[in-house]
Amino acid sequence: MRPSHPKVIVQEVGLRDGLQSIAQVMATDDKRRWIDAAYAAGVRHLEAASFVPARLLPQMADASRVIAHALSYPDLVVTALVPNLKGAERALEAGVHRIVAPVSVSAAHSQANVRKSPQEMVDEFHRIRQLIDQSPPGAGRPRLIAGLSTVFGCTLQGRVPLADIVRVSRGVIDAGCDLLALGDTTGHATPGQVGEVLQAVRAVAGERLAIAHFHDTRGLGLANTLVALEQGIREFDATLGGIGGCPHAPGASGNVATEDLVFMLDSLGYHSGIDVVRLLAARQLLEQALPGVTLFGALARAGLPHGYASPHHHDNDGKRHQGQGVAA
Repeated sequence: MRPSHPKVIVQEVGLRDGLQSIAQVMATDDKRRWIDAAYAAGVRHLEAASFVPARLLPQMADASRVIAHALSYPDLVVTALVPNLKGAERALEAGVHRIVAPVSVSAAHSQANVRKSPQEMVDEFHRIRQLIDQSPPGAGRPRLIAGLSTVFGCTLQGRVPLADIVRVSRGVIDAGCDLLALGDTTGHATPGQVGEVLQAVRAVAGERLAIAHFHDTRGLGLANTLVALEQGIREFDATLGGIGGCPHAPGASGNVATEDLVFMLDSLGYHSGIDVVRLLAARQLLEQALPGVTLFGALARAGLPHGYASPHHHDNDGKRHQGQGVAA
């Protein structure tokens, strides 16, 4: 039986995963405003940037400045993605709370993304673990997340065998990950497959399997989320406006829209602490900062249902907001 108002973490990853596949570079000040808007809406977990060479990904050239702004909010958990040991060193210097290192299960995607085999990335992951363990404990060592990508399929390789998923999961567990995230990088996942994979990985990862990252390429992002909830996952990545994709996964479209995910979680009685009304309003910031970039999301298109009351929204007078069903 589900407990009353179980807590679910929704991590906004738009500033990293959402922007990395968009050619148009968002100005640093606009990124800061995005962080401000997300925080005001109740977001308390944010993947702010990735530490990659600026020549490869100009969108992330201001990673340190963006993370510094995110860290100005004392109760905001700030995560950075790092592809290698050098990136991890920069993330440690920046003072992030969590570091996620991507490990592709698909050999083809791994070579295209980081020019390493999955096993070589597991070895690199272990070196990142050692780096964190050697850092001064007083500074607050970040938690290390193994972000398994192309778990459910790959546009380059096609099917990803379950045995490979389990093997790589066991590898990062042995290498010392604090948390394990399973990513549907290319939007291949189906609800039945999600259940099968989560059960198989849970058998080797236990409670460290905690995060799911779904894309909505084939319209199954929320359905896959429901299955993951049933399997005990309580943290999900999403992007405002459903923007994003993977530069090295041709055809992969955007992530699950944060506002659609929060709306569904609200309807199920889960507590994310995020105000969907303010999320919808924040889409205007993206429209202004990224003119011409397509935003996605069913909720923005259809509007909130008439009489909808967000459990997390309060006006200045303390009264809960009543949705009027107008599109944002």
